[in-house]
Parts: sequence; structure tokens; C-alpha cells
Amino acid sequence: MPSFRRLLCATSAIIALALSTSHSFAQSEDPGDQPGLVADDGYELDPEWRKQVVYFRTNEPPGTIIVSTAERHLYLVQPGGRAIRYGIGVGRDGFQWQGLLSITKKAEWPDWTPPPEMIQRQPYLPRFMAGGPGNPLGARAMYLGTTVYRIHGTNQPWTIGSKISSGCFRLVNADVADLFDRVPVGTKVVVRQKPEL
Repeated sequence: MPSFRRLLCATSAIIALALSTSHSFAQSEDPGDQPGLVADDGYELDPEWRKQVVYFRTNEPPGTIIVSTAERHLYLVQPGGRAIRYGIGVGRDGFQWQGLLSITKKAEWPDWTPPPEMIQRQPYLPRFMAGGPGNPLGARAMYLGTTVYRIHGTNQPWTIGSKISSGCFRLVNADVADLFDRVPVGTKVVVRQKPEL
């Protein structure tokens, strides 16, 4: 009987260790926002996520932004059946959405005030952070309607092409600066979760 009890205790300890290890591994895969981290602007994106002009069929007029969360691409519609395609990071599972909005404000090196629900999930976040290279919003931000969502840069360029954010759309700083210069306040933004057939 004592050896059975020892075996049971040892088994329980092994299971607890395995669970805590897998939990910490899962947490390390998603470090969340990292305020103060300065982006490596020399980071080279996979070709899939680099800015490029592509053929693109749509009924939306040139100048419209179309975000495809399923593809992890943002398209700026151009004349002649083309679009400028940018690789983006999108919302994690449970943080994706769709809708029709417009850009209501633009900011260079924007300040960041994380919303209360984000602070609740990530209590280590600052309550306010001035704009600059270590700011998670990156070099530019375009605010979407009256929501808390934005199209913005990032200080984590390696997250482009992944489901990582709390619902915002992030681009590398060079790409967000390029898009920022091409679109005015009032630009129509169509957010789609599923690709069109």
C-alpha cells in the first residue's frame, strides 16, 4: 500500500509539472504587447507579407481599404483592377470582427492609452505611453470610426502574418507610413473575415 501511495504521488507530481510547463510554454508563444521594445526596422518579411501591387477584383472604388483578416492582407484599391497589398497582423481568435467604417483620424508616432479591457488582460501595460520607436502603435496610426480599433505600425515586425492583436490591424512601420501617405481622413475601410468567392 505505501508503494502504491508513493506511485500515485509521483504520478500526480509529473502531471502537475507537465501542465505547468505546457502552460508557461503557451504563454511564452504570445508575449502580448511589448511597450518599450524598439522595432528592428531591418527585419525582413517573408515574401508573402511584403508590400506589392496585385490584381484585385472588387466593386469598391479606388482609394478604398479592404482588410481580409482570413488572408492577413490589407488591400488599397487602385484603378485598373489592381490593389496595393500589405501583409498585416490581425486579431487573435475571439478578437476578430468585420464591418464598414472610415478613417476618422490619423496620427504620426501616436500616443497610446490602452483601453481598460486590455489592461485587465495585460496588467503590466502602462496606462499611457508617449509616441516613439518603443510604442506598440509604431510610426503611424489610422483610427477606425468611433471604435478602439486602428490600422497602425508595430514594434514587433515578426508578428506580421499572424493572429496576435486585440482587434487592431498592424503593419511594419515602413508599410504603415506608406499607407498613411496614400489615404486621407474619410477613407472607406471594409473589414472582412472570410474571403469572397
